[in-house]
Amino acid sequence: MDTKRRDEAPARQPRDRDRRRWPREGQPHNGDAPSLAPALEPLPFSTLELAPDDQFAAWQAHMAPLVEVRLPDHKSLDDGFPADHMAWNLGGMLIVQQRAPAHSYLRSAAKLRSSSIDHWYMVLPRTGRSWTEVDRRVAENQSGKLEIRSLGYPFRGRVTDSESLFLYMPRDLFSDAASTLDAKNNSILSGNFANLLVDYVNSIEARLRSLTADDLPRIVHATRSMIIACLGPPAEQAAAVEQLTGVALMERARRYVHHNLDAAHLTPDSMCRALGVSRSRLYQLFEPSGGVLHYIQSRRLLAAHVALSDPADSRRIVEIAEAFGFSSAANFSRAFSKEFGYSPREGRSAVVLSRPAHSVSHAGYEVASSFERWLKALGS
Repeated sequence: MDTKRRDEAPARQPRDRDRRRWPREGQPHNGDAPSLAPALEPLPFSTLELAPDDQFAAWQAHMAPLVEVRLPDHKSLDDGFPADHMAWNLGGMLIVQQRAPAHSYLRSAAKLRSSSIDHWYMVLPRTGRSWTEVDRRVAENQSGKLEIRSLGYPFRGRVTDSESLFLYMPRDLFSDAASTLDAKNNSILSGNFANLLVDYVNSIEARLRSLTADDLPRIVHATRSMIIACLGPPAEQAAAVEQLTGVALMERARRYVHHNLDAAHLTPDSMCRALGVSRSRLYQLFEPSGGVLHYIQSRRLLAAHVALSDPADSRRIVEIAEAFGFSSAANFSRAFSKEFGYSPREGRSAVVLSRPAHSVSHAGYEVASSFERWLKALGS
């Protein structure tokens, strides 16, 4: 069978769930060419390939723009310091996935005087515990709890072996809520709003490799709004609870769609049952996205586009169509062409929207060559 006939063969149900790709968040089709290419390329750093006695010095140099780090008293350089640090630049916010052995850290008054970096940052530990002191007040944190801290104040602390997610945000992002954040400096967030914020941060991390340029400023704005609502006084929290609950429900709905992109039973009815909501509530959630059926098809098309644009994915076009719930190659081709303005075959052969070699941002900032430059350029 020649290539054309293979690609137009009848669809079968997918058998390999592990080949799926996370769909990119996109805008409803409005006639303009959407920015579909994944926008973020991470900036990795690791000490794993260095000799053990060189690892800690490399980590010290990497973290020097933020803090001075030291080994625990019972550790020596010969013990090694296997650490990983993966940074993502969203333009108005940096996200860092970090894994490191136990160490202590210090942001001294002398470092503050020599540094232009005064951002806010939040830490979400996955594992481990930490103790951080600001003005003689110690915040003790643990897995699953968000803490917030300013790089504009001296602090010191220590952390056990840990894996954590960091969010760095410029101070100007919160210029209209400066007093609210200052009052919560070096705090561990708790309560329902903090739990909603944790869920939201987790959902951002899950999508880092598939976010588009159009997504980035909206994510930064939504993160800012949720942090302010989380830290605000009770009256403001009560006013924001419905909005945040809706955000959390929408995230649950998006995750359900993602995990069932290749399932024949992915329908509004199945979503209502899984989410425990009425059809009218479901339709209300997805109205800004053009409706629930439009959203499902768009996510399937975007996921298929990622697969077609991946040189390492050798599946035939019809197999990719099947993997994302399309009943026939012809239906897939029509829907794909309508969404992107070119056929699946053209998308594969030309890799029209291939992954860029470097990060890009909606605001057009230039790619920084190091974590320190990213920190200094944040918010500028």
